[in-house]
Amino acid sequence: MSYGHRVASTKKLFKALTRRGPHRVLRGDLAFAGLPGVVYTPESGMNLPGVAFAHDWLAKAERYYGTLEHLASWGIVAAAPDTETGIAPSVLNLASDLGTTLDIIVGVRLGPGKISVHPTKLGLVGHGFGGSAAVFAAAGMPAKPKAVAALFPTVTKPPAEDPAATLRVPGLVLTAPGDPVTLRSNAVELSRAWKTATLRTVSKAKAGGLIEGRRLARVAGLPGADRSTQKTVRALLTGYLLHMLTGDKAYRDFADPESALPKTEVADPNANPVDLEDRVVALLKP
Repeated sequence: MSYGHRVASTKKLFKALTRRGPHRVLRGDLAFAGLPGVVYTPESGMNLPGVAFAHDWLAKAERYYGTLEHLASWGIVAAAPDTETGIAPSVLNLASDLGTTLDIIVGVRLGPGKISVHPTKLGLVGHGFGGSAAVFAAAGMPAKPKAVAALFPTVTKPPAEDPAATLRVPGLVLTAPGDPVTLRSNAVELSRAWKTATLRTVSKAKAGGLIEGRRLARVAGLPGADRSTQKTVRALLTGYLLHMLTGDKAYRDFADPESALPKTEVADPNANPVDLEDRVVALLKP
């Protein structure tokens, strides 16, 4: 396939991935296995890929139902623990719950017995605070996931850069324009430590926009839902996971660091590093 045809094919796939997939979706509750949370699955399918999804600070699993449902409509079992939702969450506890979530979806026959997840087709995904939790979870798992996606990750204590430096798992880190000069984002630092991750800037994205519905955390200056961000990120994430977890070559460009993807730019985490003083100045600008 020529380069031009490949680019055109990727654009066509991207457009398709912004819409719901071909599968009817079922919703279940993780609480039956002892963990608060939700799971979305295709209506049927054996040995499916599966992901555990971690929420942002001051958010709950319900704020990502559209994204979880979107993944399931494309054949990916998506489960999200609804823990560590308070004002002072533990990133380590959330990371542990992500591992438990994967254990549940692999170990329990889902739905009416027509759905199962393959133990080697697993991924971790997180948004904001949850993006850093996903990195901690991947580093702590004896059997590593096939891929990890940190969507607009944010700073945590302890810092996620430490476990990221030990990871050899392929990763996707998404950042928004302007994120490198904010105090909350650690996307650049995370990518710099995580040698097997690809850093992409999503054009016109809002880092907090992946959260659905009205957000009480707006009183803390955190942004609410942004449909454009949700649409783009869902397409990028779904294509990435379909290739990384299932090996589907049709979506290989979504996981190729050299590929140009719609509405994104590949960023170099080592280029023009921003120091703390520059971040503070940017934060104080009106």
